[in-house]
Amino acid sequence: MPTYAQREKDELRALKAQLDEEYAGILAKGLSLNMARGKPGADQLDLSMPLLTAVVTAEDCRAEDGTDCRNYGVLDGLPEAKRFLAAMLDDEADNIIIGGNSSLTLMYEAVARCLDFGTLGSKPWCQYETVKWLCPTPGYDRHFGITEAFGIQMIPVPMTEGGPDMDEVERLVADDASIKGIWCVPKYSNPGGVTYADEVVRRLASMPCAAEDFRIFWDNAYCVHHLYDEATKQDQLLDIATACREANNPHRCFKFASTSKVTHPGAGISGIAASPENIAEIRQRMGVGTIGYDKINQLRHVKFLKDAEGLARHMSQHAAILRPKFELVVRKLEEGLSDVGDCSWSNPRGGYFVSFDAPEGTAKRIVGLAKEAGVIMTGAGATWPYKQDPADSNIRIAPTLPPLAELEAAMDVFVCCVKLAWIEKLLEA
Repeated sequence: MPTYAQREKDELRALKAQLDEEYAGILAKGLSLNMARGKPGADQLDLSMPLLTAVVTAEDCRAEDGTDCRNYGVLDGLPEAKRFLAAMLDDEADNIIIGGNSSLTLMYEAVARCLDFGTLGSKPWCQYETVKWLCPTPGYDRHFGITEAFGIQMIPVPMTEGGPDMDEVERLVADDASIKGIWCVPKYSNPGGVTYADEVVRRLASMPCAAEDFRIFWDNAYCVHHLYDEATKQDQLLDIATACREANNPHRCFKFASTSKVTHPGAGISGIAASPENIAEIRQRMGVGTIGYDKINQLRHVKFLKDAEGLARHMSQHAAILRPKFELVVRKLEEGLSDVGDCSWSNPRGGYFVSFDAPEGTAKRIVGLAKEAGVIMTGAGATWPYKQDPADSNIRIAPTLPPLAELEAAMDVFVCCVKLAWIEKLLEA
């Protein structure tokens, strides 16, 4: 069957008339559906309700070393919380600092520290005329928001099936000392669902950099967010810290993770892992701004989730809820857009998003049509630095929040909007 781009104008006009009628019917329903952010659904949040009663009595507030978690102290986190997050961060407990409810805060603070003070004796980044940052694209809008807020020049780098285009990354960092970092979501990336290949991890760790203080911001936000219980080679991720040590660049990476989508977003715990020297410097700097984060929350997370095995059991329950939603999205796209052409989408094995590439020049129109029909999507362009997608193509689909029936209705709207927007553009040509 010919794609839309291969059809005659008269046929397209007839199709448009049908779609206009379908879209009018959708408008008449007065829908109000939201797929704008990767939020867990209410049934996922219910899984962690026992967390709230894991610490009740005064005796419950005692950490394993006898610390009264109701009081001041323990700047860098309880030992048992460090051991727990070590499983997520793939590191040693001694190399971890426990933060508050958001790893994004730890990333923001890490960029700010490097700008204000430098890192491990290097010149503060704020003293450079220009600071640049590599942004694998499509990528995470909140990462881009941090670097943009600090006035750091963002450089898009294409994503491939195995991670960022390393030929381009290596070319850029080799001769430009103003490039100080790279954002990475290395497992089930946001939004493409890519897990970095071993070769990509090793090349990031070993590549020659003009900036001796170049830093990899390794945001492993979806490290335990599998959709399928069976492990496969494509789900495995090489540890960046190990790769950096083997490449004699032990200080190059900062690793981040949190329980934000494991338990209750906004009420979780987070952590940063780095080399002992980096951790010592971070501890020194953060001690000026805080006496320590919420130890009671650290304690109840450990009491509730316990260890790596307990975490895996808990995440298997999440997967059982999310898997049908992701499979529904992919099925709806395959069924609804197979004859349209010029569209592609990811079929992730984990994470929180499906990355959709619409026909060039239509993403903003699709999102606008969907919004008018009562379906709120992530803004077109959000997955690019400065929200500027030069192809106006990529759309991040977030299937996790709506119940299954609402998600099905939202995907029907989305498919209709993709078809309508593409036909409109073809008829303009």
